Order: sequence, then C-alpha cells, then structure tokens
Amino acid sequence: MKRAIQSSESIELGILLSLAGGFMDAYSYIMRGGVFANAQTGNILLLGVRISEGDFANIPRYMFPIIFFTGGIALARLLRDPEKRTLHWRQLTVLAEIVIFSAVAFMPLDMNLFANSLTSFACGLQVESFRKIHGRSAATTMCIGNLRSATENLCDWIKTRNRDSLFSGLFYYGVIALFIAGAVIGNMCIKAFSEKAILVCAAFLFAAFLMMFSDREREANPPYKPL
Repeated sequence: MKRAIQSSESIELGILLSLAGGFMDAYSYIMRGGVFANAQTGNILLLGVRISEGDFANIPRYMFPIIFFTGGIALARLLRDPEKRTLHWRQLTVLAEIVIFSAVAFMPLDMNLFANSLTSFACGLQVESFRKIHGRSAATTMCIGNLRSATENLCDWIKTRNRDSLFSGLFYYGVIALFIAGAVIGNMCIKAFSEKAILVCAAFLFAAFLMMFSDREREANPPYKPL
C-alpha cells in the first residue's frame, strides 16, 4: 500500500481530523445546549420541528449554526487558488479553526448561540478543505457517507473476495471508529474542563497544522540534483 502523496491526504492527518470531528459534535451537543456542530441534517430537522411547533424563539438556535456552517464551506472554497503563499490554503483553514476554538473556550454558556455558530463555521471549513484520506473520498466531520462507503465495499468483498474492497471497507469503518473515539474523548474532557474542553480539540488541530509542513509530494519526487 502506497503512502499518501499529499500531507493533506495522509492517514496520520486523517486520524487527527476525525478525532477532532467527533470532539466538535460532542462539545456543541453536550456542552452548548443540544446543537450539532457538524451534523447539519440534525439541526435542519430540529429547525423544522421548532417551526411546526410555533417555537419561534428557538429558531435562531438551529438556524445560525446552519448559516455559519455554509459560510465556512464558502470561505474554504474561496481560499482555494493556485497562488503560492507562505502557508498552504488548507493550513490557513486549520489555523482558523484553532483560533475559533480558542475563542469559543472562553465564551460563557449564555453565549451558546454565538459559540455554536462559530464552531459550525469551523466545521464548514474542515468539511470543504479535507475530502480525502489516503486517496479515498472520506469525511472527517460526519459519518453517513463513510458508513455507506464502508458497507458498499464490504458487500463487494463478500461477492468478489477482492482484498482491495475489504481493505476499503475496513478503512471507512476505521474512520467512523475514530470519530466515535473523538466523541468519547470530548465527553471526558467536558466533564473535566467544562467549556474549556474545546481547547483539547484545538490541540489536535495544532498537531495537524504542524504535520502539514511535511511536503510529501516533494519527498516522493525529490528535485533533480546534478552529480
């Protein structure tokens, strides 16, 4: 099995981002009033329920995270360009996540609406910036697509006994397991550190930020040096 060419698609980075993805959702849901940071389907569902019940006072609670998540996707998309910078555009999005979570950690619980909106914005940045792990399309902030891909590949292996299908299926189930592990770690940290727990997630992302300084494409294809 070949190693990932780009550091942004490496398995090591995927591990950190998947842990962070599970952590974010656990933090926003448990610590910040039952709102999802990543799972916007859940927020959209709860928004519809509140509208049907005429509970208009709680509509912003779910609407603003959805809007900010969309804004994060848009910003990450706009940052993508071929121009060379000191930092790669994906590093900029990770750095923005770190800054956001560092700010959220010091927001009191009566600012949950703003804290959840910013957390969802950071999640939008991540979901748009990192779409692959080791060359395979995979999400680090949600599980439904990974669950589908894992099950499809496992079924293909049952029919064909193709080892690549088996590996791919186990790979996607592994990403889901890491997301769950991030949620477990998040819940444990919430019990220990309350609203400051999100700083642990920022630490995961800082490690990812540093890891991305490794240029695997250059390592795989070193520049020609005359003898």
